[in-house]
Amino acid sequence: MSLVYTEEQRMLVDTAREFLAAKSPVQAQRALRDNNEALGFDGDLWQQMVELGWGAIPFPESLGGFEFGYKGMGAVFEELGRHLSASPMLSSIALSGTVLQYLGSEAQQSEWLSAMISGEKRLALAVDEDHRHDPAAIALAATLANSSDTDGYRLSGDKVVVLDGVDADGWIVAARTSGVAGDSDGISLFLVPAGTDGVTVTRQSLIDARNVARLSLDNVCVPAANLLGEAGQGMTALEQALDRGRLCLAAEMLGAAETLFAMTIEYLKTRVQFDVQIGTFQALQHRASWCFVELNLARSTLMAALNAVDTGAEDMAAQISLAKWKVGQTVDKISGEAVQMHGGIGVTDELDVGLYLKRIRVAQMSLGDADYHLARYGQLTG
Repeated sequence: MSLVYTEEQRMLVDTAREFLAAKSPVQAQRALRDNNEALGFDGDLWQQMVELGWGAIPFPESLGGFEFGYKGMGAVFEELGRHLSASPMLSSIALSGTVLQYLGSEAQQSEWLSAMISGEKRLALAVDEDHRHDPAAIALAATLANSSDTDGYRLSGDKVVVLDGVDADGWIVAARTSGVAGDSDGISLFLVPAGTDGVTVTRQSLIDARNVARLSLDNVCVPAANLLGEAGQGMTALEQALDRGRLCLAAEMLGAAETLFAMTIEYLKTRVQFDVQIGTFQALQHRASWCFVELNLARSTLMAALNAVDTGAEDMAAQISLAKWKVGQTVDKISGEAVQMHGGIGVTDELDVGLYLKRIRVAQMSLGDADYHLARYGQLTG
């Protein structure tokens, strides 16, 4: 098992780093926030990303992808985290794209997946109905329009924290066709195009100023052709998609934390108190050393999980939950240390530390917080 990027993957890292430094520095995210952009990302920048082929990275060649694996995705997401670059890579490619890859019919893939890879369209995955992530708790009802499923389904209920849900071309909505909330069986996934009658999209506000929506469905009629896979059998593919999204978030958080750590080390070298650089204080050196060690431990769990996806390891889900938990715990500590070591200016808006802190906090909670993944890892490993 390799815990490092290959030469080709390193080339992708270098390309992404150079591109984002030039086209999407931290100031760009600050501008999106200050302008209160509902889209939450730069549409022109997203088109440039897909022109670089980023949208095709995880998919097989038979679906129009590059089949570059999730180490390739990890390389890109680390750089997105380093530059705080907002894009639909997570929502449209890692999450919605994976659902279409595993459940989409040839017609659905032709209509949606190809357009998503090229950036012509984007989908958002609507799963959670409460602010705490729990896919099994889905209660949004999908009932047959009549006695025959040829006329489709009617969907009623709400979804919250739909990543990049504002102005999406459509949504993949997880609904319950049988059972009750808490059951892992009975979950179905539906394609709901934008403009469908009965769908209301409300922008939600989170501290990282990204694109997040509340999706309300009031007796929405969805044709049977918009069902992904078989009715009641969507949970396996949904978890596959969510796991890949969790892994991308872990990579993004690690990139952000390593950048925060580098900023903090630089500050320790330049800040002077009582005519002495504060980096010479032994207590701060010990704390910085701890951060360095924990970052490398977190990286090992991330790389192992990326490798598990690419090799189809049996314990892939457990490896991903371990990585999301470990990286989340590490970035929580490092972001706190960054604020403390910078002193009072660490919480001022003029410093980038606060922007990284806010994005990290949202990413920690997205698709399962530390408690969720610690419990899930225990269940998966017995």
